[in-house]
Amino acid sequence: MTTLHERAAQIVSDHNEPQVEIKIRAERRAHRRADLEQQGLTVERWDGARRVGKPFGQIIDLSAGGVRIRTDQQNIRPENQIRLRLELPEYAGICPFVDASGPSLQPKREWVGWLAVSRVQKVDEKRVDVAGRLVDMEDLDRGMLSLYLSAQPLAA
Repeated sequence: MTTLHERAAQIVSDHNEPQVEIKIRAERRAHRRADLEQQGLTVERWDGARRVGKPFGQIIDLSAGGVRIRTDQQNIRPENQIRLRLELPEYAGICPFVDASGPSLQPKREWVGWLAVSRVQKVDEKRVDVAGRLVDMEDLDRGMLSLYLSAQPLAA
């Protein structure tokens, strides 16, 4: 069995041209990203003790493993953990999350959990993009979110 890299090298050499090394970059992401910037979906910073959310920013892209949010809050640093509330509309007949608290599974549109910030990138003088992993999402919710996002446009 030949690898993709070996096959690409063979195709190049079969054409009697000087051999060119083709570098194929492996995808590091475990989950497909969906571009949600145009939908204007907002995220709340969640205070679980008071069961209240405060506006945090707008979703730029989302995957079953993480999210990138554009915000005007400048005090965010990598390695911070932020409690978020995501509320997503039903799309193509699919709800993004599952409520498993009752006797039967029910669809739901919101998720509350922790974002482990991995990157903060300045966009302009007033806004930053905050990217990180959704760390405490249940496997059932992650699977439904993945299905939900499979119908969305891909992110660049």
